[in-house]
Amino acid sequence: MPAIAEVLSTNVPRPAPRGSDLPTCPVCADSMVAAEASAYLTESVVSYLWTCDTCGYGFVTKHSVKRFSCN
Repeated sequence: MPAIAEVLSTNVPRPAPRGSDLPTCPVCADSMVAAEASAYLTESVVSYLWTCDTCGYGFVTKHSVKRFSCN
Protein backbone atom coordinates (compact mmCIF):
# COMPACT_ATOMS: atom_id res chain seq x y z
CA MET A 1 0.00 0.00 0.00
CA PRO A 2 1.57 3.36 -0.98
CA ALA A 3 2.15 5.99 1.70
CA ILE A 4 1.33 9.65 1.21
CA ALA A 5 3.11 12.27 3.28
CA GLU A 6 2.11 15.89 3.64
CA VAL A 7 4.94 18.38 3.87
CA LEU A 8 4.13 21.59 5.68
CA SER A 9 6.20 24.70 5.12
CA THR A 10 8.00 26.14 8.12
CA ASN A 11 8.15 29.49 6.35
CA VAL A 12 4.98 31.21 7.62
CA PRO A 13 4.07 34.48 5.91
CA ARG A 14 3.44 37.26 8.40
CA PRO A 15 0.97 40.06 7.72
CA ALA A 16 1.72 43.66 8.62
CA PRO A 17 1.96 43.92 12.42
CA ARG A 18 -0.76 46.54 12.87
CA GLY A 19 -3.00 45.30 10.08
CA SER A 20 -3.75 41.83 11.35
CA ASP A 21 -6.43 40.55 13.70
CA LEU A 22 -7.86 43.99 14.41
CA PRO A 23 -11.65 44.02 14.62
CA THR A 24 -14.03 46.16 12.64
CA CYS A 25 -17.23 47.58 14.03
CA PRO A 26 -20.17 45.28 13.25
CA VAL A 27 -22.48 48.33 12.98
CA CYS A 28 -20.57 50.82 10.80
CA ALA A 29 -17.61 48.67 9.60
CA ASP A 30 -15.03 51.21 10.79
CA SER A 31 -11.67 49.67 11.71
CA MET A 32 -10.49 49.74 15.31
CA VAL A 33 -6.88 50.28 16.34
CA ALA A 34 -6.75 49.67 20.10
CA ALA A 35 -8.96 48.15 22.75
CA GLU A 36 -10.38 50.50 25.36
CA ALA A 37 -9.64 48.07 28.19
CA SER A 38 -8.34 44.56 28.78
CA ALA A 39 -8.53 42.06 31.64
CA TYR A 40 -7.28 38.58 32.44
CA LEU A 41 -10.33 36.37 33.01
CA THR A 42 -8.23 33.32 33.83
CA GLU A 43 -4.54 32.53 33.58
CA SER A 44 -4.93 31.76 29.89
CA VAL A 45 -7.87 33.94 28.72
CA VAL A 46 -7.75 37.70 28.08
CA SER A 47 -10.85 39.82 27.45
CA TYR A 48 -10.78 43.07 25.46
CA LEU A 49 -13.39 45.86 25.46
CA TRP A 50 -13.74 47.61 22.09
CA THR A 51 -15.70 50.83 21.53
CA CYS A 52 -16.16 52.30 18.06
CA ASP A 53 -15.02 55.94 17.82
CA THR A 54 -17.37 56.53 14.88
CA CYS A 55 -20.72 55.20 16.12
CA GLY A 56 -20.11 54.37 19.80
CA TYR A 57 -21.00 50.67 19.55
CA GLY A 58 -19.14 48.53 22.09
CA PHE A 59 -18.35 44.83 22.25
CA VAL A 60 -16.03 42.37 23.99
CA THR A 61 -13.63 39.83 22.48
CA LYS A 62 -11.90 36.98 24.31
CA HIS A 63 -8.57 35.43 23.34
CA SER A 64 -6.68 32.41 24.61
CA VAL A 65 -3.06 32.98 25.54
CA LYS A 66 -0.73 30.14 24.67
CA ARG A 67 1.98 29.46 27.21
CA PHE A 68 5.47 28.75 25.99
CA SER A 69 8.78 28.16 27.66
CA CYS A 70 12.35 28.72 26.63
CA ASN A 71 14.72 25.81 26.62
